[in-house]
Amino acid sequence: MTDSPLVLGIDLGTSGIRTAVVASNGELLDSRSQAYGGAFCNPESWREGCGDLIRTIPFQLRSQLRAVAVDGTSGTLLACDRDGCPLGDALPYSQSCPEMQSALQALVNPSTPAASCSGSLARALRLLNCHGEVILLRHQADWISGWLLNNWRWGEEGNNLRLGWDLITNSWPDRFAEQPWRQALPEIRPSGSVLGRIAPEQAKALGMADDLIIVAGTTDSNAAVLAADPGPGDGITVLGTTLVVKCFTEKPLQGPGITSHRVGGRWLCGGASNAGAGVLRNFYSDDQLRELSRQIDPDTDSRLKLRPLPAPGERFPVDDPELLPMLEPRPVSDALYLHGLLEGLAEIEAQGWQRLNELGASTPRRIISIGGGARNPQWRRLRERRLGCAVTSCQTPPAAGVARLAQQALVE
Repeated sequence: MTDSPLVLGIDLGTSGIRTAVVASNGELLDSRSQAYGGAFCNPESWREGCGDLIRTIPFQLRSQLRAVAVDGTSGTLLACDRDGCPLGDALPYSQSCPEMQSALQALVNPSTPAASCSGSLARALRLLNCHGEVILLRHQADWISGWLLNNWRWGEEGNNLRLGWDLITNSWPDRFAEQPWRQALPEIRPSGSVLGRIAPEQAKALGMADDLIIVAGTTDSNAAVLAADPGPGDGITVLGTTLVVKCFTEKPLQGPGITSHRVGGRWLCGGASNAGAGVLRNFYSDDQLRELSRQIDPDTDSRLKLRPLPAPGERFPVDDPELLPMLEPRPVSDALYLHGLLEGLAEIEAQGWQRLNELGASTPRRIISIGGGARNPQWRRLRERRLGCAVTSCQTPPAAGVARLAQQALVE
């Protein structure tokens, strides 16, 4: 057992919570996961799940933890009071608010991520209408970091881009200053920066050192990219409940549905579809997916033209809150239908890479796949054929990726 300082990464994804304890040499020493105890939008299930997982980490490892960083689903937004107490359920990242279109146009430039009806700003305006202006608006990862600190003052820059934060000017839009809800927004800190020490009561309750530092994390998809450790020319596709494509670029990209993050001093740009592996579970169990996938010949075409959105509305590669799913015709063969759904997802992925290329990103020479869907060999081959490049898989959990940010903060 190493005596060197250890770091903890906490990943709040769509399907559950994961933790990773990482040594100073990058070795993954402990990895745990569990589903949310309640509904995804219930913040108490986030807090209870994090606490449960942390307490199951062996004490010998827990006692050596010196820093922790948290990632969460980008855009999942919560209204809470000044003491961090939730005022209701969070609005999830997939929640579109088309009724806020005119209000958005009056607040932000239409070319920014916050201008979308599917963005956090639209959800923020809905929450403000529900709860009034004397509240705090916090994204999932920022709220959990606040819980560890017992201080909900901060927000990490990447999690707040769709709320309106500008990475170029490091400021909120000018028109926000005159809004009565301006004080509801967090004070923004860069990803990887130290937010403070764990609150004494949390250290005691979780069995962790009272000098543990809390580090500003990132989004769940960015954490997955950090875990994959891509090289030059590599693109990243996250095949989780939703499908996300990202790549490092020389300069930030701009456009509806596009997010440009700063990670490790480099620009990481991409977009997230509402479609993904989650839609497959509307039709099949995990065992059925494995069995039916084995019946697919990935070197042939299904001839089905499906758009496997889980519900109306899309964020990327097109920003259209009214885009309809196309889930029919459904053939008698379950294997053939799954073939068509996987092809439909591969088409959305290909359109995503094409969109990034149109905005200035280089065409990837290789795609690194991460997330649960990366384990499906038939889907991998279907994607290789559609994307026209090599596709590989990485099974390192995103929690280990966000732990890198905690590690970086210890070194600095």
